[in-house]
Amino acid sequence: MVQGTTSDAGKSTLVAGLCRVLYRSGVAVVPFKPQNMALNAAVTEDGGEIGRAQAVQAMAAGLQPHTDMNPVLLKPNSDTGCQVIIHGRVQGNQEASTYHEYKKVAMQAMLQSYQRLQQQYDFVMVEGAGSPAEINLRANDIANMGFAEAVDCPVILVADIDKGGVFAHLVGTLALLSGSEQARVAGFVINKFRGDIALLQPGLDWLEQRTGKPVIGVLPYMHDLHLEAEDAVASSNARKTDIQLTIIVPVLPHIANHTDFDALRLHPQVDLKFVRLNEPVPAADLIILPGSKNVRGDLAALREYSWEPVIERHLRYGGKLLGICGGFQMLGQQLHDPIGIEGEAGSSAGFGWLEMETTLEAHKQLKQVSGKLTFADAEMQGYEIHMGVSIGSALERPVHLISNQAEGALSEDGQIAGSYIHGLFDHPQACAAWLQWAGLSNQVAYDYTKLREQSLERLADSLCKNLNWAALAPFLPAGFVPN
Repeated sequence: MVQGTTSDAGKSTLVAGLCRVLYRSGVAVVPFKPQNMALNAAVTEDGGEIGRAQAVQAMAAGLQPHTDMNPVLLKPNSDTGCQVIIHGRVQGNQEASTYHEYKKVAMQAMLQSYQRLQQQYDFVMVEGAGSPAEINLRANDIANMGFAEAVDCPVILVADIDKGGVFAHLVGTLALLSGSEQARVAGFVINKFRGDIALLQPGLDWLEQRTGKPVIGVLPYMHDLHLEAEDAVASSNARKTDIQLTIIVPVLPHIANHTDFDALRLHPQVDLKFVRLNEPVPAADLIILPGSKNVRGDLAALREYSWEPVIERHLRYGGKLLGICGGFQMLGQQLHDPIGIEGEAGSSAGFGWLEMETTLEAHKQLKQVSGKLTFADAEMQGYEIHMGVSIGSALERPVHLISNQAEGALSEDGQIAGSYIHGLFDHPQACAAWLQWAGLSNQVAYDYTKLREQSLERLADSLCKNLNWAALAPFLPAGFVPN
């Protein structure tokens, strides 16, 4: 199990890299995260929902994503509450205090999935959540040491040196664990190191002497490593010289599946900017309203920060507007939540730029899809994760045909579009078509899926070179040789 001293320490990346090394070396390995709290999700082959990071780790292991890889997913929809998803299916909304009592049920779901994976695979790579040293969460912990103790697995503790304070993070985290938990820590991995390793060596020697634990590896900072983030919104890529199209995406309070935009963020001709609601809105060729875990609340936030007149002005000057999932729902005339799926029951007026209205229903639609675009000769692939059903004349002008069924909407003048499909830009043909629609001509060849695969290979190569595999040997299959 890989645990971190902080959130975003490198747990997801290290697990993905280890999965790829084991997979390349002929080991049947599977990723597993007992509990994930994230708004970036993926649809699995068995029609469920898991964290996006586990879907990437599955790719690293040569597998299709499955709900057993992330049996408990928590999707925040307020500051104190979240939607609880068990084995890929929505169980309802819970406040944090209520979920604390629900952990016994969640733990049983985790153990069921873990046992099934153990029976199917040679090796399970487990990822923790946040930090194991959060004192207020240690009682009834099921995401970190509580799970490791329950299944008796060793732990690697990873820390991000780029944030500073790496020795304090590692020593402090270890000190706050119980005796049995400390004994479970097999060693440390230091992530994102820049510079001369010789200058770090005195600190490594001190750390090993102070804790009695080995430093299993120091991983270098890997520039241009592109793997979907578990939850944090990625920064824009500034290392480009041929920008021809500007796209802005507002960072909604409950933004969901912002990994939809990784393919655009990394495109060599695109400048994609994530813009906070209280920041000045720059000029752009395309504005994309992203997915949301609380559509009516995020719609109100956009209005509160005066984005509606900004978008209207953008449209008057000929800019394009695209809504994805929750952002698509906002483009319509009305949003209805009669049973309080995402908050207080009620209705809200949408922006009214597409003739349709949406009603949130208890059943969540989860499916992987493929088809064709209607406005270009291009194939598409993606996935649906939503609880809304939309009706209206705007849907008579779809943007996709999926199994000969219309999906999405395109305004009569072709300036405004919307779709429920996530991953719109991952397929190279679809990405090129959408960018052509937005105004990018003379496009260079670009394949995001190939870029992601190259990143996984680079990451595995780095782990092969920089980890002390002899220190890991007691926990790996007999005779294992990293490849």
